[in-house]
Order: sequence, then structure tokens, then C-alpha cells
Amino acid sequence: MTRATHPLWAVLITVAAMFAQVIVGTAPVTLLLTADHPLYRPLGMIGITLASLGLVYLIRRFLGGQSWAGVGLERSWRAVPQLLLGVVAGAAPVVAAVLLSLAFGVTSLAPSEAIFANLGLVPYGIAFALLSQAFPEELLWRGHLFDTLSARLSRTAVLIVVSVGFGALHILSNSSADSPAERLLYVLQAVALGFACAAARARTGTLWMAVGVHTGLHAGNLLLPTKSLNYGVQLVILSCALTVTGLLLLRPGRKEASARAEGGSPRA
Repeated sequence: MTRATHPLWAVLITVAAMFAQVIVGTAPVTLLLTADHPLYRPLGMIGITLASLGLVYLIRRFLGGQSWAGVGLERSWRAVPQLLLGVVAGAAPVVAAVLLSLAFGVTSLAPSEAIFANLGLVPYGIAFALLSQAFPEELLWRGHLFDTLSARLSRTAVLIVVSVGFGALHILSNSSADSPAERLLYVLQAVALGFACAAARARTGTLWMAVGVHTGLHAGNLLLPTKSLNYGVQLVILSCALTVTGLLLLRPGRKEASARAEGGSPRA
């Protein structure tokens, strides 16, 4: 074990890499193109993903002495199904939260004509969310850090750290929050998202479902745009829905439950 794999240092390195991947990934585009150039955003999101891959590799190779396999980017036939199941698992709490928010009168749906007018932009929006946020952030938090902490901490402690640390950084995010209380609730929602993603990583042992859950949240928001009437309550509802999703993902499957009941372990 090196100093970089100590839990405290591992978290600090991950936080630094979170900012570095955005700065490094977008620097070439920012220097070479103007913000209104059609390739500005596409190349920027690709740059963030590439920067994240490079930074995580360098951190693990030269600071932690860790193998790349630990990040969970398993290349197998299960990757795509896990990614797609994750998208469903991430979008479901958004749908549930929107329905509950509508029922409680704390939000309203955007006009139908606006929703249909923007449908053509949804695929691009999902791709942007995947490459600029979901994949690079999950690679850091539920990939590298989850694996690093798992060598020293219990699963419960790992789930808490990778969720709370990830969520806490969102105090700096741009959101619809316009009061200190709403900003804290936005952080709570990000913690709940981190928990759902971490539960997906713990459930599958790979990163793909976690990436899917993160992407699914953004997909749900794109497909069901709302006009908030009480943003704080809406955030609390979404946080609860994401937490329930995480708890459901942590529930053992039938084989695992049977193996535990028999005192053994499930077959791979």
C-alpha cells in the first residue's frame, strides 16, 4: 500500500482529479475554438472523457501502483445490458419524483409543445451528459476511488465515502437553487445519486451500471422537463427516490440470498 491509497489521500486525489479532468479536457477546445463553434461542446465533452481516462490511469499506475482492472471497466457481453439497465434504474426515480411532485403541487410539466420541440435534441443531451459527466465522474468515484477504498474499508464505509464526497462537491454546481437551504438540498440529492451509483457498482462489481444510473438521471430530466414551484421539496422527493433505488440495488438476488441462507457463496 502506498500513501496515495490511504483513504484520506485517495479522496483528496479524487477531488483534485475531478477538477483537473474538466480543465485539462476542455483546454484545447477553449484555446482553439470559440464558444459558438459547432464542435465546441462535442469536442469538449470528448476531451473530458479522455482526460479522465488518462488521469485515472496515471494516478493508479504511478501514485497507487494499482492495476487498471480495479476500476471495473470490464469488457464483456454484460457491459451493454448493465449500462442499459442502469439507465432505466437512473431514470425511474426521476419519473417517480416528477409524478409525486406533480401530485403534491410542487412542480409542473413544461408545455407539451416545448417538450416535443426539443425531442430531437434529447439524444445529443444524453450523449453530452454521458461523456462530460456520467462516465468521467463515475470512473473517478465509483471506479477508482471505490476500488481504492475497498482495500481498507468495509463496504458500508466505502458506500458512504464515495456518496458523501461526490455529493459535497456539488455545493459548487450551477443549479436552480436560489437559497442556502436549497443549495444544501441540492447537495443531498447529489449524495443520493452517488449512493445509487455506488450501489450499482457494489451490485455488479463493474462500473457499467453505475454509469448507466448516472446517465439515466440526466435522461429522465431531459425527457420530463419541469417548472419548479417549490424546488426544495422537489429535491427532497428526488433524493428519497434515488435512495430507494440504491437500497433496492443493494438487495441480494435470489442466488445470493439462497447462498447466504445456506452459509455459502453464490456461484459466479
